Amino acid sequence: MWLYLGIMSACFLGFYDVSRKHALKQNATLPVLFLATVCGALMVLPVILLSRFTPDYMHRVSLFIPPADFSTHLHIFAKALLVAAAWMLSYMAVKNLPISIVSPIGATGPVWTLIGALIIFHEHLNAMQYLGFAVMVISYYWFSAVGKKEGIIFYSNKWILCILLAAMLGAASGIYDKYLLQTLGCNPLTLQAWFSIYIVPVLAIVVISFWLPNRKKHTPFVWRWSIPVIAVLLIFADILYFRAMSNPQALVSLLSTIRASCIAISFVVGGLIFRELRLSLKAIALLGVIAGICLILHST
Repeated sequence: MWLYLGIMSACFLGFYDVSRKHALKQNATLPVLFLATVCGALMVLPVILLSRFTPDYMHRVSLFIPPADFSTHLHIFAKALLVAAAWMLSYMAVKNLPISIVSPIGATGPVWTLIGALIIFHEHLNAMQYLGFAVMVISYYWFSAVGKKEGIIFYSNKWILCILLAAMLGAASGIYDKYLLQTLGCNPLTLQAWFSIYIVPVLAIVVISFWLPNRKKHTPFVWRWSIPVIAVLLIFADILYFRAMSNPQALVSLLSTIRASCIAISFVVGGLIFRELRLSLKAIALLGVIAGICLILHST
């Protein structure tokens, strides 16, 4: 059952990437990100309130959010700061790069998580993991070769750097999630709900400080239906993922690989919708990235 939940989560993530691209196309980045998080917070706020005032009912529908102490709330707020930075970088990259390039790079988050775990716990890569990284390096070289034909120079393009940094920060968030859920014993729904609340004021400060005073100098903001869709798809993807993770038989490495496979959806659907170029050439590199992720995570 947990495998099917992981696959469903990956599907939601794939369409989440497509929705982000639609919302950000010729649009202001920070307001789109902020309003998407506001929509997400509005979805979880009733669940928090109902858990407070009608706990028995929320228990029956398996949506009860247990209370957390002050220390746990501080940890969740720290996660909100980390993810806010990752999302800002990711959204800027999605806006300025073809989705058929940005999605495969962004989907390497589980691999960076593995690297972080190896460093923290002083473990060593085995032969299969080295092979996986070699396959991914070759694949990214292929992506860079295809990108050059579209005027994208990987080593000097700031948006490529943004998505790489976003993937690394996302990996740090994943490692922090493990600490919160396993070491501190934070409830998954508590983590998801309060994170969705705390990230709103964090991004509000960024929007007020950086975008609002200079909004006339940049791309104007346009409301699109895909902005609330971003929030809906991400919340459902996370709910399914946490449900899958709660199964004692669930394999984290396999779930991470399944989640990373969302790039297949965003690559195909997004590439066709936005009429991106050279999809057949990029598909070869995409298969290499997926193969590298599978080799690394399944050899752990």
